[in-house]
Amino acid sequence: MTKSNVDLLQGTLDMLILKTLHLEPQHGWGISQRIQQMSKDVLQVNQGSLYPALHRLQRQGFIGSEWGTSENNRRAKFYRLTTQGKKQLATETANWQRLAGAVAEILQTV
Repeated sequence: MTKSNVDLLQGTLDMLILKTLHLEPQHGWGISQRIQQMSKDVLQVNQGSLYPALHRLQRQGFIGSEWGTSENNRRAKFYRLTTQGKKQLATETANWQRLAGAVAEILQTV
């Protein structure tokens, strides 16, 4: 199976990270794997995009972190969604749905 690269709109990665962490706290590698899994291998997040996004979200107060042990017994930083992050996820989800609906309307125009 051939995989194509899909560029994410600016800000979309943040929303996907927040959604992933809404499910459960996760370390960086786990977040990228979960996004790939949930998108059925359409989206692949490289580490060069993921970690700057995680740091940005943490600075904004949308996620918190703490050190723990991963499933393969390695020390890893686990990220979790904050209350402020839950509100941001709801806002971003509503905005995304509005945007996706508008794009769909344009694409259906003959």
